[in-house]
Amino acid sequence: MTVPKIRLQHVRKQFGDNVVLGDVSLDIMPGESVVIIGGSGSGKSVTLKCILGLLTPDSGSIEIDGQSVVGIGDHEREAINAKIGMLFQAAALFDSLAVWENVAFGLIEGQGMPRADARVIAMEKLAQVGLTEEIGLMAPADLSGGMRKRVGLARAIAIEPEILFFDEPTTGIDPIMGDIINELIVDCTRAIGATGLTITHDLASARKISDRIAMLYKGELVWVGPTSEIDETDNAVVQQFINGRADGPIELEVRPL
Repeated sequence: MTVPKIRLQHVRKQFGDNVVLGDVSLDIMPGESVVIIGGSGSGKSVTLKCILGLLTPDSGSIEIDGQSVVGIGDHEREAINAKIGMLFQAAALFDSLAVWENVAFGLIEGQGMPRADARVIAMEKLAQVGLTEEIGLMAPADLSGGMRKRVGLARAIAIEPEILFFDEPTTGIDPIMGDIINELIVDCTRAIGATGLTITHDLASARKISDRIAMLYKGELVWVGPTSEIDETDNAVVQQFINGRADGPIELEVRPL
């Protein structure tokens, strides 16, 4: 039986009286691309932070390759994180480093690779996301939002991770560039054979990059299934969300005029 690459079982997390994750269970299999959708405050980011070890669940378990990662020591966490690449929402590039140095950061600082060797790989990864060597020599501040996203993706794949996390990968860029980013995510993830987990509220992105979609609402997974079946579900919460309807079971906090 294949061991899930990522397994969440009965994960719960609350802050004070606010229950952000109630009882979340989800298996993500090796090589699979899963997208978690949901509105603001639904628990998407908290789920990702719990997997990464930035937050500790109040209860439940999280496993990567069958190994429990809740409450592990720093050395064990570093070994787990060495398997993971991440594209942050705002790319999170280091402004003090050249573009190529940003891409090579994990190779140099994480793996101790010589700068010359890391630079070669960085330039190869930049080319993979459609950026030139000239851009590799530029400063992040000189790049457009779409270019920064692509540099962030190049950095995420530079270490050839087993797992790729994508945090709202199309936020802050226009629809055309968003589609380019989606295609690059699909191509790059497949090229290195990685398992992908994305959190987003962008349905166009979710449909394009996922094998399965899971929807979080009020800290609970209300629907999990193949991407091809999401339009056919009779789940009223999912239908309201994917069709962008104001009326439905999803409660929106709107101040009266």
